[in-house]
Amino acid sequence: MSEPTLTASPSSSAAPPPPVHDGGSAPKPRAAFSPAALFWVLRPKQWTKNLALYAPLIFALKLTEMTAVLHASLGVLSFCLLAGSVYVFNDIADRDKDRLHPEKSKRPIASGALSPALAFGWGVICLGLALSMAYRVNRALLYVDLTYLALQVVYTLRLKQLAILDVMIIAVGFVIRVVAGAEAITVPVSNWLYLCTLCLALFLGFCKRRHELILLSSGASAHRSNLADYSPALLDQIIGVTTAMTLISYALYTMSSETIAKFGTDNLKLTIPFVFYGVFRYLFLVYKKSEGGTPEKILVSDNPTRWNVVLYLVVVVAVLYKGLAFGTP
Repeated sequence: MSEPTLTASPSSSAAPPPPVHDGGSAPKPRAAFSPAALFWVLRPKQWTKNLALYAPLIFALKLTEMTAVLHASLGVLSFCLLAGSVYVFNDIADRDKDRLHPEKSKRPIASGALSPALAFGWGVICLGLALSMAYRVNRALLYVDLTYLALQVVYTLRLKQLAILDVMIIAVGFVIRVVAGAEAITVPVSNWLYLCTLCLALFLGFCKRRHELILLSSGASAHRSNLADYSPALLDQIIGVTTAMTLISYALYTMSSETIAKFGTDNLKLTIPFVFYGVFRYLFLVYKKSEGGTPEKILVSDNPTRWNVVLYLVVVVAVLYKGLAFGTP
C-alpha cells in the first residue's frame, strides 16, 4: 500500500498533523543518522532481563567470591551484547511492521535514524564481541550463548508467528539466561530455579501479549500476525494459570526439604510475601493501568515494584548469607 502524500497549499504555513497508527500505512521514516542510534538500537532498556544471570551467583552462595562475581558480570555483559545483536537483526526484519506500532516506530531502524545496512554491520560486530567475551570466561558459556542465538534465529524466522509457542520460546530464553549465569561460575542449576524462572517468564510474556492486543486493537494483526490468534478472554485464562503456577512453584521451592537442607534454614519462606506482592502489583498495572507491555520498564519506573525488588534481594541475602557472615558452614 503506497503512502498518501501530504501537500500544503502555498498560502498555508501550518505543519501537517502527525501520522496516526491505526493499522494502516506506516509513517515515512526520517533520513537523518544519529550516532546515538548505535547505542539505542541495542535496546539497553531491556538489559535488565540479563540480570537473571546473577541468580545462580546469589543462590549458589558465591556472592562473596570475587572471581565468581567477575565471571558472572562478564556473562551479563556478554549476554547484553548478544541479545543486543539479536534485537538489531530482529528490528531490521520487522522495520515495516514496527512503523505501525506507536512505541516501536520510534526505534532507530524503524524511524530511519539508522540504515538497515549500517545496523547489520553493527549487529555483526556486537555478536562477535559477545561470543569472544563468553569464550574468555569458559567454553560452556560460549555454548549457552550459541544455543540462545540459534533459538532466537529460529524464533525470528518462524516461531514468532505461532501463538502460545511464541511466548514459550521467550520464556525458554529466560531459562537459558539462568543457565548462562550458572555456567559462567561453573555451578549446577537446581530444578526449582528452572521451574520458577520458566513460570515467571510465561506470566510476563502473556501479560505482554495482552497489552499489545489491547493497545493496538484492530491494527494488532498488522503489527504481529499471530495476535489475530489471541483474544483477551483467552489471555486472561492463561494469565490466571501462569499466575498460580508462579506463586505456587516459588512457595514450594522455599519450603522444600531440598532447599532447607541446602541452605540450612527454612527462612527463605520469608521472601514469599515479596514475590506475591510483585505478581499482584504487576497484575494491577496490566488490568488497571493498561501497562505491562514492557516489563523491564516497569522494573525501573514503578516505585512500588522497584522497592519490592530491592527489599526482596535484601531479605534473600540476609537469609542465605547469615551463616557465612558469622562463620558457620
